Amino acid sequence: MAAFPEGKSEERKHKSIPNGSGASQGQWGRAWEVDWFSLASVLFLLTFSPLIVYYFIMSCDQYHCSLTDPIVDVLMGNLSDIWNKTPSLSWKAANIYICWVTFQVMLYILVPDFCHKFLPGYVGGVQEGALTPAGTVNKYEINGLQAWIITHALWFANAYYFHWFSPTIIFDNWIPLLWCANILGYAVSTFAMIKSYLFPSSPNDCKFTGNLFYDYMMGIEFNPRIGKWFDFKLFFNGRPGIVAWTLINLSYAAKQLELYGQVTNSMILVNVLQGIYVLDFFWNEAWYLKTIDICHDHFGWYLGWGDCVWLPYLYTLQGLYLVYHPVQLATANAVGILLLGLVGYYIFRMTNHQKDLFRRTDGNCKIWGKKPEYIECSYTSVDGTKYYSKLMISGFWGVTRHFNYTGDLMGSLAYCLTCGFGHILPYFYIIYMTILLTHRCIRDEHRCSSKYGKDWKRYTTAVPYRLIPGVF
Repeated sequence: MAAFPEGKSEERKHKSIPNGSGASQGQWGRAWEVDWFSLASVLFLLTFSPLIVYYFIMSCDQYHCSLTDPIVDVLMGNLSDIWNKTPSLSWKAANIYICWVTFQVMLYILVPDFCHKFLPGYVGGVQEGALTPAGTVNKYEINGLQAWIITHALWFANAYYFHWFSPTIIFDNWIPLLWCANILGYAVSTFAMIKSYLFPSSPNDCKFTGNLFYDYMMGIEFNPRIGKWFDFKLFFNGRPGIVAWTLINLSYAAKQLELYGQVTNSMILVNVLQGIYVLDFFWNEAWYLKTIDICHDHFGWYLGWGDCVWLPYLYTLQGLYLVYHPVQLATANAVGILLLGLVGYYIFRMTNHQKDLFRRTDGNCKIWGKKPEYIECSYTSVDGTKYYSKLMISGFWGVTRHFNYTGDLMGSLAYCLTCGFGHILPYFYIIYMTILLTHRCIRDEHRCSSKYGKDWKRYTTAVPYRLIPGVF
C-alpha cells in the first residue's frame, strides 16, 4: 500500500485565478493522452496478467511450485494435459464466493463503524477524503477494521465451535475460486467503464483519452459510486481482497496442520508479519484516503481486477508455497527474519506517521525532537482555484523521498525469506514490489513535477534520493 506525494501537507488556503492560468499544474492524476509505450504496456498487462496468476497457482497445484517444469511440458506438447488437470469453476466455489462478497458488501454499507467509539487513537466513522482534481471532497464511511474483526471472529468461532465448514475451505477450492474472482474483477471493471459514459458520479473528475484499452485498464471515473456511500475504490481496495488476505493465510496454516500434523515456524512468521501489515492497513484506513490509490488513480481494470485477483492470489504465494514445501527455520534465522520484518514495518509506519502528523498540524509539530523543515509550494485545481502546500524535508522524509517504500520492501523481503531458497516462486513478491514501488516513485514524481512545477525541483534538490540514500 503505497503512499501519496511524500511529506505533503495540504492547506485549504486558496484564491481564485482565471481559468487556464497555470493549467498544467491543475491536471494531476492519470494521463489525458496515451503514447505508444503506455498503450503497449496496457495491452501487455491486459493480456498476460491473468496468465501470470494462473501460471503461478497452477505450478503449485500440479508441479509443487516449480516454475520451469510447466514450460518443459508445454514445449513437449502437453499443454492440453495441464489444462485438463486444472480444476474448473464449481457451484460450490461460486456459492462460497458469492456469500463472501455479499457479506463484505453488507458489512461495508449496513454496519456503521463503532470501533472508533472505544478504541483510543483509531479514526473511523465518516471521514473526508482528499481534494479531487475537480475540487470535490468526498466523504467515506471508514469501517474496515470493524469488518476485519467481525469476519475473523466468525472464522475462529466456526473453526473451534460451530464447524460449519473446514478451515481449509479456501485452499481446497483455491483454483475454482480463482475463476470466480476473475469473473468479478472483469465484471466490475466493465461496469465501471459503462457507468462512466452513462451515469458518472462526478463528470468533472472523468478522464477520457479516446483509447478504449487504456481507459478500460486505467479507468475513467475518479470516484465511481452507487448511492451516497458505496465507493468502488475504497471497497475493492480494502474489501474483499485485503480482509481475505489473513483468512487465506490461516487456511494455508490449517492445511499444513492437516497434511503434516504441525504448523511450521515459517508459516507462523508469514501469518504474523502479513497479519501486522493487514491490521495496519485497516487501523489506518482513514489515512489511506490520502494515498495514491484514492487520490490519483481512476477506477478501472488496474484496480478492479487487480484487487479481486492479483492481490489475494499473488500476495499470498509464501503461505501457498509452505503448504507444498514446509520449512522449519533455525531459531536464529527465524529471529533474524522477524526482526527484518518488524524493522521494515517500523520504518514504513513511522515514515507515514511523520507525514500524517505534519499534514494534520500544518507543520506545527516536532519531528525527531525539532520543528520540521519544509518547502512552500502551490498548485492549481482544474476549476482555477489556487492551493498552497508544504513538502516536508525533515525526519525520514529528509533521508529519501519515499523512505516508506524502503520499509515496505524490507517487510516484503522478510515474507519471502521465510520460504528458504528452494524455489524462486515465493520471491516473486519482492521482485514485483520492487518493480511496482520503483515505478510508483517515478509515476508519483512525474505527477508532482506537473502539479508543483519549479517548487518540485526545489524539493528534489533538498532530498536528492528516492529509495536508498546515496544509491537511488
